[in-house]
Amino acid sequence: MRTVAAALTLLVLVSLPLSAQGRPDLRIDTTEKFSAAAIPPYTRNHDEVYEYIDRNLDRHLEALQRWVRQPSISAQDVGIDAMAEMLRRDLLAIGFAEAELAPTSGHPGVFGYYDAGAAKTLIVYLMYDVQPVEPDEWRVDPFAGSIVDHELGRVLMARGATNQKGPERAFLNAVEAIHAVRGRLPVNLLVVAEGEEELGSPHYSEVIDRYESRLRRADGVLFPFNSQDSAGEVTMSLGVKGIVYFEMEAVGNEKGGPQRAEVHGSLKALVDSPVWRLVQALATLTSPDGNTIAVPGYYDPIRPPTREEQRLLSAALDDWTGREERMKSVLGVAEWIDGIGDAEALLRLLYDTTLNIDGIWGGYSGEGTKTILPHKATAKVDSRLVPDQTPEGAMALIRSHLDANGFEDVAIRLMAGYPPAQTSVEAALVEAAIS
Repeated sequence: MRTVAAALTLLVLVSLPLSAQGRPDLRIDTTEKFSAAAIPPYTRNHDEVYEYIDRNLDRHLEALQRWVRQPSISAQDVGIDAMAEMLRRDLLAIGFAEAELAPTSGHPGVFGYYDAGAAKTLIVYLMYDVQPVEPDEWRVDPFAGSIVDHELGRVLMARGATNQKGPERAFLNAVEAIHAVRGRLPVNLLVVAEGEEELGSPHYSEVIDRYESRLRRADGVLFPFNSQDSAGEVTMSLGVKGIVYFEMEAVGNEKGGPQRAEVHGSLKALVDSPVWRLVQALATLTSPDGNTIAVPGYYDPIRPPTREEQRLLSAALDDWTGREERMKSVLGVAEWIDGIGDAEALLRLLYDTTLNIDGIWGGYSGEGTKTILPHKATAKVDSRLVPDQTPEGAMALIRSHLDANGFEDVAIRLMAGYPPAQTSVEAALVEAAIS
């Protein structure tokens, strides 16, 4: 489909008086709605580019499959260097004048420059890493790049097919097609890729610092993403929640619990348990159902929405009901928190800060029994942040809360974090994209 309607969403948070549960009271105070149709449509013709894509569709599909078949699991350092080099070579092959690896303290970044001699320059953010896989949860080999029959139709099913190597390589396919037909693009491109997005981008700033003077001259940034659904409707995200990701750990110490290694479980009659210590500390962070953050001051920095943000949200509500049920089906979820739905569900999805346990472990979890009292327990926790929360502020509040509740011995280690970000719908690049 050449022309699509744009349904716009924005990740912001509206904070009015606190509800009885302690979370912000989320509401919209305007009936005004943003209309993408009010922006004049783009009128130039690119049929020859589309024809080139159609003629080369098999080769473009092969490029997608080549990317998803290359493992690039950042958490396990599997295939990372090979994927970075594949990206570098592909940039050169499709017409980039520069393409190089950008070493960091972690996984390498990739930098590329396409010189079109144009007046405008865009930064293209890419991530080439993917999450680990659980093979038992897959219908196919996650790195086989299989084309399969699915309830959505004939699809490419693989790790990274949607998040994010598939849409990124599709974008590069389009760049290749324009370059091949026209000889050059209408804009210069600066590609700045990382291999640690799934880790929280801990070293991406090193890539940015390396090319900062060149990046500052750009006119905008875009992130290629699967944004069009099977009905042809496009969703454009004008923002992203921030995150703070940390570990919490309880270990035996001078106040109690085994300090060097696990001991026999029968000794619980005499010995404190670091596992229970961690569980109790985690339990203080939220309400008993886990859905309201109990850390004092956690909701306080969150600002109310601007008029522009409320107009965007008011428009988004028109399309939410049908999407909501599809989301439940895809996720395999019967009900949302507290049985909410409709406008309240959309408000929480876009505007609520979170505190989530990603994983928790300690002691024996294998087959059969092993009666031990572990000397250490650890949990990975993330919090999604909204304006005007910051990773530093969130960590400070959590640390203060644990200390105030007698959990000074429970360690918290920051692993990754970045603040929320957003772009005005009136920005020139956004209006061009909608057009």
